[in-house]
Amino acid sequence: MDFTLAVFLLVYVAMAVGHLPGFRLDRTGAATVGAMVLIASGEISPADAWAAVDYRTIGLLFGLMTVSAAFAVSGFYDWVALKVGSFNVGPKGLLAILIAVSGLMAALLNKDVVAVAMTPIFCSICVERRLNPLSFLLGFCFAANFASAATIIGSPQNMIVAETLHLSFLGFMKAAAPPAILGLPVIWIVIVMCYRGRWRLAGDANTDKGGAPAIATPASATFDKGETIKALVVAGLTITAFILTDLPHMLIALVAASVLLVSRRLASSNLLHHVNGDLLLLLFGLFVVNAAFTATGLPERIMASLGEIGLNLPDPPSMLVIMAALSNIVGNNPAVMLVVPFIHDTPQPEALGAAIALGTGFSSSAVIFGSLVGIIVAEECRKRGIALGFGEFARAGLPTSILCLLMAGAWIIYLT
Repeated sequence: MDFTLAVFLLVYVAMAVGHLPGFRLDRTGAATVGAMVLIASGEISPADAWAAVDYRTIGLLFGLMTVSAAFAVSGFYDWVALKVGSFNVGPKGLLAILIAVSGLMAALLNKDVVAVAMTPIFCSICVERRLNPLSFLLGFCFAANFASAATIIGSPQNMIVAETLHLSFLGFMKAAAPPAILGLPVIWIVIVMCYRGRWRLAGDANTDKGGAPAIATPASATFDKGETIKALVVAGLTITAFILTDLPHMLIALVAASVLLVSRRLASSNLLHHVNGDLLLLLFGLFVVNAAFTATGLPERIMASLGEIGLNLPDPPSMLVIMAALSNIVGNNPAVMLVVPFIHDTPQPEALGAAIALGTGFSSSAVIFGSLVGIIVAEECRKRGIALGFGEFARAGLPTSILCLLMAGAWIIYLT
């Protein structure tokens, strides 16, 4: 038990910090090494390790990431970003359009792939228009995190929860979408207040007027209309199948991925390049590490202790609080992986699923490393010499998260 606990703690230290202190071992590497060490040491048998991996979640995630990657390869994300940047509106109007568009795309596609593809384009557009990129990139980041909580396909953690609780597409959306959508205008209001008088780059006139100049397209994928139409049709049929059929979500997603991978014009390697294999491997490792930890019996004692202070994992309001705190410590996906073994039997699966999705999604904007989208935005700013530190991020992100978590708490109480 002591050895398993030590490995478990080291793995989750890496989840929290981003790497194992003292070593060049990132989150994925830590989860993989942790799983292999536990198997090799006999703390968990190979058979139990394989049984611990939820193939439904892995298959669903791979399939939907492939669908989202098809839009990246076809140049659709770049095309949308450039269209948004070309609107002849002032900064406040542009921010509203950006929040609405990024929220919609994050809810219907993988938010992480959307962020990787669109963040550099939005940053270039802001610089070209002499606008302060921080306000717009933060709006994009917050909207992607918040709106992704609306559907089971919006983020990896939603997919994990939906497969664990056997939630339908519409059932999940009815429970999670209302506060996720209402969070978007909250983002706009907070950012407008925080960046009042700071809309433009230093040296430019402080005004909300001015249209869009001709924007030089940054390095981006060439827009392929035919492949975009194919991706739109496949994505539409996938969502329709989720809603109208009782087929396993994993099978629907894998069929969609298979259709997109078979192409006369695009190499399958280009498509698979945009699939986050590191995330799949990380989840694979965490399934094994968590299973070994659960077998020690310690999680049950921890749950009993939480119950004594009024926090019960199967209780949706308690889960919202737990996930809001935990996801900012170890990350969204690892946080969900930690609670998955304890949420199988619940009388309110939709409300519990919504609590997890909203807790992880809304808390993601409190700190800069609260989500992969936040890390992507921060890294893009670093490359371009734009100062986006913890304080600047939290200045708008913390009040936005707090307001939306309060709204989510009221909604979850209403559902229960």
